[in-house]
Amino acid sequence: MLKHIADRLPDLRHLLHPTQLRVLIRRSEFGLIVVAAVVGVLAGLAVSAMSFAAHELQILIFHIEPGERLSAAADLEPMVTLWAPVVGGVIMGVLFMILRKWRKKPMVDPIEANALHGGRLHLTDSIIVAVQNIISNGFGASIGLEAGYTQLSSGIASKLGLLLQLRRQDLRILVGCGAAGAIASAFHAPLTGAFYAFELIIGTYTAVSLAPVVVSALAATFVTRIFIGDAFLIDIDSIGTVVPADYPPAVALGIICAGGGILLMNGVSYVEELARKSSISPIYRPALGGIVVGLLALIDTRVLSAGHGALHESLNQHMAIGAVIGLLLIKSLASAISIGAGFRGGLFFASLFLGALIGKLFAYATPFLFANATLAPATYAIVGMSALSVAVIGGPLTMTFLALEVTGDFPITTLALAAVIASSVVVRTTFGYSFATWRFHLRGESIRSAHDIGWIRNLTVDKLMRADVKTAKAGMTLEDFRKEFPLGSTQRVIVIDETDKYVGIILTPEIYAAPTNSDEEAPDLSSFIRFKNDVLLRSMNAKQAAAMFDRTEAEALAVVNNQIERKVVGQLSESHTLRRYTEELDRRRREVSGEL
Repeated sequence: MLKHIADRLPDLRHLLHPTQLRVLIRRSEFGLIVVAAVVGVLAGLAVSAMSFAAHELQILIFHIEPGERLSAAADLEPMVTLWAPVVGGVIMGVLFMILRKWRKKPMVDPIEANALHGGRLHLTDSIIVAVQNIISNGFGASIGLEAGYTQLSSGIASKLGLLLQLRRQDLRILVGCGAAGAIASAFHAPLTGAFYAFELIIGTYTAVSLAPVVVSALAATFVTRIFIGDAFLIDIDSIGTVVPADYPPAVALGIICAGGGILLMNGVSYVEELARKSSISPIYRPALGGIVVGLLALIDTRVLSAGHGALHESLNQHMAIGAVIGLLLIKSLASAISIGAGFRGGLFFASLFLGALIGKLFAYATPFLFANATLAPATYAIVGMSALSVAVIGGPLTMTFLALEVTGDFPITTLALAAVIASSVVVRTTFGYSFATWRFHLRGESIRSAHDIGWIRNLTVDKLMRADVKTAKAGMTLEDFRKEFPLGSTQRVIVIDETDKYVGIILTPEIYAAPTNSDEEAPDLSSFIRFKNDVLLRSMNAKQAAAMFDRTEAEALAVVNNQIERKVVGQLSESHTLRRYTEELDRRRREVSGEL
């Protein structure tokens, strides 16, 4: 029996070869689901490990109890509270100094990876981001771990997909599986994690991606419940049946949260811009930011770390209006300074906490604004939590399912959905970005979502152009031009000067339509030159080239090496560009629908 098993082992090893696994995954949806389950387990382990490391760091530094949350801890030592974020900032500065010499290219996050790089993430970079996030959170910076969770889990998924040599679309789905597992683990909410992947990481929902993403989210949730338990569930009394009179306050709260989200995103950008314009080196910025966070923590320790404990505490206790406003302001300031100064993390949990505070503050005003308002402040806190987070993070269904899964209360979810839709519409129409895509915009990247636009950038003018072009010197006479380029030999000729610099384009039929008899003076060759300032660059993509053709109304344009030398390197026609663009777009759509 053992001999028979041993004889079969070489065949099993053959099946486990990456090439065979790749064939299995491409030919069978079940294969991708199995890999997604593995990604989910690894994501759950990654989230559990990061959460444990950050919490142990907080226990070591702030001397809190093992079961205690930093933002809800009582009797913290003032000197530790002040200097811990500063020390964390010093460590972040040292890491920045080391990475600046070692890592030249900027790190890529999962949204950018799926939008531009076909799901390709460097695992080393993801580990570095995770470590920086743990240090930032562990030393009390006012940011959460969700950014590190998604970065590390997506990096692991991408690495696994690259080892299996998955095709582009499958790799993008697998990166989404990693992110789904991360968010599902962070909140013990598999539906939230799945729709986070669909709305924010993959950028679309398809039948092909449904099963892998959901399986990954479920697997990750199962793993973290083993190690962490149901840490984020919110226990709230049932509010009973929601009546129509409850919806106007919810919509109004959504609109208010949209404004708050826009202010928060602009606040972070303002701090970053202020830091860039200053003469302070990036190495010292985190430490200086840590001083401000430490001083704010002396006022109220609930600004420290992500705010899990403070959120639960604020939901379950009555707070004076002044206390809510004060905490809202200093938490917003601490989060903006933490990120703007260079600590590593995101605004996911901060937006939840701040939204809950706005909801409680709104609850105090509802009796004066809405005569039939009867909902409790805790209910408005949940609604505000979803509304502000969708303004900052995006993903309307993601945040709606988060309200459902953390409360288990469907009536609250319907109110949250109304607020989320209002907040999302206001932000999209007035601001146009989530926090992630806003930062891409500030960097000069035209990324509005995780939709795959990387192939468009790869379809460059350099790949589309033809290099064999007809050229003529600018000083050539009409007679010489007609001799060199007989009618029917070419549609257009590119004109260059004595230094081979681009001058313009001449359409050959127009030359032959010019008068040739001696009674009329023949026009100069320069009068036929078109598109003197309109050229394409080799680095342009097909979409940019199509826009140039549309603006100039040209059928073809010259391609030059750069805008300074303007040496002609080729020619590209509008018809060829649009044909290749359409062919590639159709192929990508077939891949998404699973036809390939």
